[in-house]
Order: sequence, then structure tokens, then C-alpha cells
Amino acid sequence: MYSRIVGTGKYLPQRILTNFDLEKMVDTTDEWIRSRTGVERRHIAADGETTSDLACHAARAAIEDARLTPADIDLVVVGTTTPDLIFPNVGCLVQEKLGIPPAPAFSLEAACSGFIYALCVADQFIRCGPSRRALVIGAETMSRIIDWTDRETCVLFGDGAGAVVLERSEEPGIIYSNLGADGRYRDLLYAASGISAPRADLSGGLLRMKGNEVFRVAVKTLETMVDEVIAANSLEKGQIDWLIPHQANIRIIQATAKRLQMPMERVILTVREHGNTSAASVPMALDCAIRDGRVKRGDLLLLEAFGGGFTWGASLVRY
Repeated sequence: MYSRIVGTGKYLPQRILTNFDLEKMVDTTDEWIRSRTGVERRHIAADGETTSDLACHAARAAIEDARLTPADIDLVVVGTTTPDLIFPNVGCLVQEKLGIPPAPAFSLEAACSGFIYALCVADQFIRCGPSRRALVIGAETMSRIIDWTDRETCVLFGDGAGAVVLERSEEPGIIYSNLGADGRYRDLLYAASGISAPRADLSGGLLRMKGNEVFRVAVKTLETMVDEVIAANSLEKGQIDWLIPHQANIRIIQATAKRLQMPMERVILTVREHGNTSAASVPMALDCAIRDGRVKRGDLLLLEAFGGGFTWGASLVRY
């Protein structure tokens, strides 16, 4: 028994912040941002617009795409690092807002890897029998934890949400998942705010990143993970039809594609239009590629992400 993607959806807030807008806010230029990150614009949530609001928009689109109703969903899993509240969790908020019947609904936090983690958890629920149809969401309002005076980080991130509906199937869907983490790198990418621990600095809980060091570890880790996925499934690198990566940085994406010996024409890129939307980036990129016709039924996809923690994950998917 497998879980299979039967619907996808995404949502982006209406406000757009361009590189030229950022030139007026910090000491940077459009050329500097594009050459180092690949980002040209990002979407920013409106005042009062929460992570669960974004998640609900994407979820409705995915449920509609699957030709289902909220009443058909019996599991909600949300990957996010920017929840509305400490509790109820975003999964419960989405469940209430959409009118999904009583069922397991929860969120998990693995930073930018959150959607891959959530997808793997929902896949296990379906494979093991408790659930038939799962709503899996990656949603973030990263703009709420960005220091807009820090040119190293404020140019990277944006807000958004992506969702998929998984359904039990006898046909292969999610074939294989690979998850990992290494907390020894916690100080390279973090937001110093919490409930049970005092703040580590005076940043007020805003995101802090040592970009060059994160880049080096990310590239090395993703290369190792890609090799493991290929070996574990007895694949040749050319057998993967599409790479759908976390949209963190164009240079990291290019390095992963090179490891897979994949031309960039077979890589789904949204980083230019959306920036780094953390846990939302993989499902949004997947939805874009399906709706514009590039990804077709039967294609073999590799979804991958790397995030703070450090965390990382990949899913091999037959769409």
C-alpha cells in the first residue's frame, strides 16, 4: 500500500517586495542579490494575515484539485517554523477554519525541511492504515522573524504556503524518504526566542544566519543525501525526471543538480519569484510545475530540503 499525491495547491500573499524596494531599505543592490541568491522578488503577508490563513488558501486549492471536500480529509499535518500561536497548533487552526471533521491534526517544526518531514509522517500514517486521505501543508510567514536591517538575511526570505493531498493507493506514489538532522550546527542558523529558554542575544527572536558556513554544510549534506537516495533505490542518476528542491539559494540548487548530473532545465525553480519561503517552498514549486504542465503523471520526482537545526530530508515520488 502506498500514499499518492492526488492534489496540490499554493498561496502567495498579495504584497510583493522587490530587490529595488530593498535597495531603499538596506545597503544592497538588485545585482548583488540576484548574483548571490537568484532572488528578484518575494511576497510578504499583510498585517493580520497569519500562517494558518496562508495554509488554508493553499489547502483549499489542493483539496479542490483532488476533487474532494474538507469532509474527506482524515489527517492534517503542517510543517512550519512560524506558527500563529504557541497552541493551538496550526494544524488544529486549519482544521477548524476548513471544517475538517475530528481527526489527528498537528504541526511539526523542522525549519525549511518541515514539509518533507510532514510528508514523510503523513505517508507513514497512510501506509500503516490509520488514515486514507491526508492534507499536508508547508506554510510560513518568515517576514515576521526577519531583521529588515540585516542585508545578509532580509534579501532571502518571503511568505507563502503550499499543500498536497495524499490518498491511499495500490499504485506507487511516495516511494522512499530520507530524513536527517545534526544539532551541532544549531548556532549557524537560528532565531533566538522561545518559551522555556532565555534569549541567547538581543535580537528579539529574529533570524540569524552565518551564510557562508550554512552554504558549505548544506551543499555537502545534500550531495551525500542525494547519493543515498540513488543508491537505496538502485537508480541511475538520469532516471529522475525532475528535481524539486527547497528554494533557498540558486547556488545550492545548482550544486545539487550537478551532483545528480541533471541539466537545470530539469530543475523546478521558483526562487526568483518567491525567495526562500522555508517549509512552503517545496510544495509551492511542485504545484507550479504540475499546473504549468512540466510535471506529468508517471514522472519520477526528487523533492529535497535543508534547514536550520540543521535538518534535511528528501522524498522520491512517482507522481
